[in-house]
Amino acid sequence: MTRLITALTVMWRLAAPYFRSAEDRRAGRLLLAAVIAIELAIVGITVLVNQWNARFYNALQERAWDTFVSELLYFCVLAAAFIVLAVYQLYLNQWLQIRWRRWMTAQYLGHWLDDGNHYRMQLLGDAADNPDQRIADDINLFIDRGLAIGLGLLSSVVTLASFVTILWSLSAQAPLVIGGTTWSFPGYLVWAALIYAVVGTVFTHLIGRPLIGLNFQQQRYEADFRFHLVRVRENGEQIALLGGETAERARLLDRFGAVMANWYAIMTRQKKLTFFTAGFNQVSTVFPFVVVSPAYFAGGFSLGGLMQTSEAFSSVQRALSFFVTSYRQLAEWQAVIDRLAGFDAALTAGRALATVPERIVVSAEPDAEAVAAEALEVRLPAGTPLVAADALVLPAGVRVLVGGPSGSGKSTLFRALAGVWPFGRGRVSVPAGRSVMVLPQRPYLPVGTLAAAIAYPALPDAFPRDRVTEVLGTVGLGGLADRLDEEAHWGRMLSLGEQQRLAIARAILHAPDYLFLDEATASLDEPSETALYGLLRRRLPETALISIGHRSTLMPLHDRHVVLERDGNLHRLREATGAPGA
Repeated sequence: MTRLITALTVMWRLAAPYFRSAEDRRAGRLLLAAVIAIELAIVGITVLVNQWNARFYNALQERAWDTFVSELLYFCVLAAAFIVLAVYQLYLNQWLQIRWRRWMTAQYLGHWLDDGNHYRMQLLGDAADNPDQRIADDINLFIDRGLAIGLGLLSSVVTLASFVTILWSLSAQAPLVIGGTTWSFPGYLVWAALIYAVVGTVFTHLIGRPLIGLNFQQQRYEADFRFHLVRVRENGEQIALLGGETAERARLLDRFGAVMANWYAIMTRQKKLTFFTAGFNQVSTVFPFVVVSPAYFAGGFSLGGLMQTSEAFSSVQRALSFFVTSYRQLAEWQAVIDRLAGFDAALTAGRALATVPERIVVSAEPDAEAVAAEALEVRLPAGTPLVAADALVLPAGVRVLVGGPSGSGKSTLFRALAGVWPFGRGRVSVPAGRSVMVLPQRPYLPVGTLAAAIAYPALPDAFPRDRVTEVLGTVGLGGLADRLDEEAHWGRMLSLGEQQRLAIARAILHAPDYLFLDEATASLDEPSETALYGLLRRRLPETALISIGHRSTLMPLHDRHVVLERDGNLHRLREATGAPGA
């Protein structure tokens, strides 16, 4: 019971925000109300059909032709109404699903991407594995299964309320007859249906309960397998150069082995569950007649009364057996709820990381004239000290080269200065209204047009086409000028050197006030690197350039040189002269 209450609480916490949202609550509530109203109307038609059963079969028994014909016409009217209601219920249900899914997708994408939360979640170990699946698949399944289960439960409750009264009155009309003896047992048909359903529900839960955990794991293993397939596709060149196909095949088959093993466990559990539920449903077909037939053969029922009672009994029994018939869906839905709840918790943990008391605080200061770090200590996620920068000041237009041994924390220092690395303590002040751009060694190029890749993160038409063409030429990519509208996976089509040239073109177009280059030209030859730094000096004279690099040829291209040197259990930043650390 505690688990059920917890599940319902989590379900409500996930579902309720949509119906309270300012953007779509009116449409969502209207569509939900319409779907519920149609479901109630369908149950009403089922009650009318139950009453029709008695009249129709009595007409057959009495060979009353006129009554038979009129009841057939009445049934046609009910059938037509049912068809119309069923069609529009499906249509409105699907309309509600896509609107609800659109809203939830936008909300989860916002919580995931806003203010670098996706990056902080990775720093925390990505507690919510495969966020792509949780947003793309789990939201869809949550809504689809939730509406199906909710409407099924509503139908069962209303059906139960409608037919219990009918079945109770029919029990009074035909007392229980056993072995020729008449027994007075009020509502015995209702109690028989209740006992049958309760026994089925208990056994179904005992047999099927492990499916919840198995379905949760199946979604996880499927997502992991798909994720590693994508990684092989994205890194096809490196795998081919290293001849790693055999290793990757073994790795992928190992991932798929987990999919198969869990699937076999689901198969075994579902086999046991199906044995019981299939038998339960087959017995349900004849069970009403077994209960009612003694009264019928004792003369307590006409044929129409027998059929009406049997149908009413079946309706009550089906309503009470909702848990039995829907257990597989309920298990799948519970797994989806658990995954979305876990994703919610990971999103909250990522946001909380940005507001913990001891963290690196990056603030925009209206009176600041330079990027400045005060008592900055950068740490690893586990809390281990990595970099200390006691008093780093980066005024506008400065050219600074950052050196130090590999692994000393240079890239992590850049992340802290850019405001995406929270682990540590101290303060980074940035002049208000000044823009910052970081160019990593491997630039991110979104799949789409080349114009969109250059303009990112701005829109593709943010810069005049002739200016984009001109900048491409200046960075040595003039041959791509005619392909600006071509859609492709540019991160795969271009060499790393070409990607780095494209990133320099992006920086020139955006003209940030502070440009951090994290070995952003390391894949270029030294003359090309020197030419691009000269280009940046000419095109962005007011931009501060802060670079990480190991080549001695970078020294003349910068005004200052700072280095990270070992100091106890961390690396401390200090002014230096000479070539960058090797």
